Amino acid sequence: MAISSAAAGHRRLPSWLHKRIPSSGDIEATRRLLAGLHLNTVCQSALCPNQGECFARRTATFMILGNTCTRNCRFCAVEHGRPEAVDQDEPGRVAEAARRLGLKHVVVTSVTRDDLPDGGAGHFAATIAALRAALPQAYIEVLTPDFRGDKEALATVARAKPDIFNHNVETVPRLYPTVRPQADYRRSLQVLKKMKELDPAIYTKSGLMVGLGETIDEVLQVMTDLRSVDCDILTIGQYLRPSAGHLEIKEFVTPETFAWYAEKGREMGFLYVASAPFVRSSYHAAEFSEKVAGVKPSCS
Repeated sequence: MAISSAAAGHRRLPSWLHKRIPSSGDIEATRRLLAGLHLNTVCQSALCPNQGECFARRTATFMILGNTCTRNCRFCAVEHGRPEAVDQDEPGRVAEAARRLGLKHVVVTSVTRDDLPDGGAGHFAATIAALRAALPQAYIEVLTPDFRGDKEALATVARAKPDIFNHNVETVPRLYPTVRPQADYRRSLQVLKKMKELDPAIYTKSGLMVGLGETIDEVLQVMTDLRSVDCDILTIGQYLRPSAGHLEIKEFVTPETFAWYAEKGREMGFLYVASAPFVRSSYHAAEFSEKVAGVKPSCS
């Protein structure tokens, strides 16, 4: 099974974007486990093209705080509207799923919850604490919204001590009004800067999509901006259109260009760069903890 034509915006896919979904009983087993614990994943909600591969490897990116986002980014397939009440038992179920899956590197993200006073920061902290109790040797990575730039919300997450704090800039600043109309590029940079100031031991991470009409110079400037706030880890991947109602693809970026971006990122001083067509924020996220940070002793 290949990725759908909808993901390409009904354009013919180049050869490097043909992806076969593995045939594995673990895919359905992973789905059943998540459904049984009533958990959302960004893999499913955002229609990630890597879902089959990741589920076959018994890994997933947990999406907390419900399945409805208060923002409406034009690249994203996650539902938007009025969100449901916060499920206080969710952190424990996330930890139980991670334990059953045997995860050594756990990634937790969320919808944006502008309706909550702390943007959901306390729920992130509770989830980190539950994961620490269940899997004390695992690496924990959180991918958070911007919390509207609230410093106390960021401090709440920092005090919970995730190993990696990820907040994506997503695109170049010129395209924000089209791609992320409710977000602010400079605010996102400040979120990453503040987290590093709060706890320099926490690795910071960010990512962006390409193929939306940005120029190479604009991408390089974003990379420079991220290094200026001491961002440690960078991901770059091809934007794929979730449906006809989402932004069109302007360009299919070649694997050679992705490799060049990775080389430039390493030259700039990023500790780790993942840059390839199918790269997403949490795709093969454990590679950083295995190759750069070093997995914690009992995870080997």
